[in-house]
Parts: sequence; structure tokens; C-alpha cells
Amino acid sequence: MSDLPERLSLREVGPRDGLQNEDPVPTEAKIALIDALSQTGVSRIEAVSFVHPKAIPQMADAAEVWAGIARNPSVRYSALVPNLVGAQRALDAGFTEIEVVVSASDTHNRKNVNRSTDESLDDIARIIDLVHARGATVQAIVSTAWGCPYEGEVPVERVLSVAARTVRDGADGLSYGDTTGMATPTRVTRLVGETRSALPDVGLNLHFHNTRGAGLANVLAALQLGVSDFDASVGGLGGCPYAPGATGNIATEELVHMVEDMGVATGVNLEAMIHAAGEAERIVGRTLPSQVLRAGPRIPF
Repeated sequence: MSDLPERLSLREVGPRDGLQNEDPVPTEAKIALIDALSQTGVSRIEAVSFVHPKAIPQMADAAEVWAGIARNPSVRYSALVPNLVGAQRALDAGFTEIEVVVSASDTHNRKNVNRSTDESLDDIARIIDLVHARGATVQAIVSTAWGCPYEGEVPVERVLSVAARTVRDGADGLSYGDTTGMATPTRVTRLVGETRSALPDVGLNLHFHNTRGAGLANVLAALQLGVSDFDASVGGLGGCPYAPGATGNIATEELVHMVEDMGVATGVNLEAMIHAAGEAERIVGRTLPSQVLRAGPRIPF
């Protein structure tokens, strides 16, 4: 597979996207998990979300977590925000990489942030101006990019329209979220291909859930189109409080195990990541879905 990228950029999202779907865990445990992940070689970590505690109580201690971690200078840490107030809090806390989220599905957007997609897009334009004025960057995440648990199919044209609006308003990068694990390789190929045609100069990240077991197959489809930036979650933690049935993200250690064996470098120490997955499992107190955590690598360390 010589046409695959030589190297991937991975963003570890377990501390935010993973833990927001679990029963609240102690602040100290979140800090310990981020510190463990910071020593795995992963270059980016989505650390927290600045969201109203009544909406996502699992993220109520975002500022305390951020203040308590041992920051590795080789790791870029980011925060997700749902609105202008969250962006201000993240910037005041010292974050220089901000993620904003909007659903291509209007129904899911209302469930998620209590406003229409168009209202969120208007707010994102203001967020982008604020963040840029503070010298930070913004990535726009378009969720339900391959389907909605409430509306069903989300047309590709709708996804592209939402994505293009954020780019016109100045977003520094774009991410597509498979919020409910509805993507399949052919659907990934179509959306990525049409995005490359419509927005050829925009950096593209993909965020897959493994709800229906297609997560790594979707990664391979994207790799074959040259995509080299993916989210993953330690142990397969994750889900979405406003997407019924949306189980965890693709597991970071499973992604690393697969692509490294295919000759695609990640910079991640697989043994250290498996150890971090075990720590994540201990923190949440349940068996996580990662098969590499269960079975180990194909050849033992």
C-alpha cells in the first residue's frame, strides 16, 4: 500500500470525548490519565471541554484539570467549546487551540447545544473572530457528518454547506465527526472526495466512532484518499450524551497497532498507550471495548 501517507497525526480525545460519556470521575483521575497519555508519544490531546456544567456535568472541572496536568512541551493540548462563553473561558485558561462544534443535522444540534445549526454557525463566526484576536486557532468540527440518530440520512451537500460556511468565516481547520457510527467506507470516500474538491486547501481531520464495527475500515478508506489526521480515544472510550446508541470512538491503541503494521508511522509508543488504556479502564470501572487492550499486539513486546 505505497499510496498511503507515510505518517499520521493523531489527536487523543479520550479525556474529553471519552470521559464525558462516563459517570463523573474525580479530577485527580482525569489529570492522571492525561499525564499518562502525555508520555505515550501522541502529539495532540483534547484535554477538556468548557461547557455548562448542567449540560455536561462530567466536564464541570475543566479549569481544574487543565491547571493540574503536567504539560509535556512536545504535546499540543486543545479544548472543545460549544459557544462564545465557552471559548472565552478556554482562552482565559490559556488554551491556544480551540475546537468548536456544530451538527450538520439541525435536530441533533438543537439536542446538543439547544439552538439551530444556523444559529450555531453565526456564533462560530463570532468565536473565530474572538479566538483569532487572542492569537489562537480554531478548528470547526461538523458532527453527524454521516448520519443523524434523529433525522437519519444527512445529505453530503448539507455537510459541505455547513463546512464551507465555517471555512468562509475563517476556521483554521475542519473535522468531520461520525457521531453515531453511521459511516461506511464508501460514504467516507464520497464525503472526503467531495470535500477535497470543494475545499482543497483546508486541513481535514476525521473522527470515527466504532458503533457498528466499521471504525478502522473507515480509517483505511480515508487513508487511501490521503487523509492523515485522525481522532482516537484510549481504550475506545466515548460516545455522545445526545446521540442514543453512540458507543465509543475508535481505540487509539487499535488504530496505532493497525497503521504501524501497514508502514504508517504515528510516533506513538504502543506499549505505553496500552498501559494508558488499562489506566482508563481502571478509572471508569468497566471493561472497555478495545481488543488490543485485551489481546495485546500481534507480536508481544
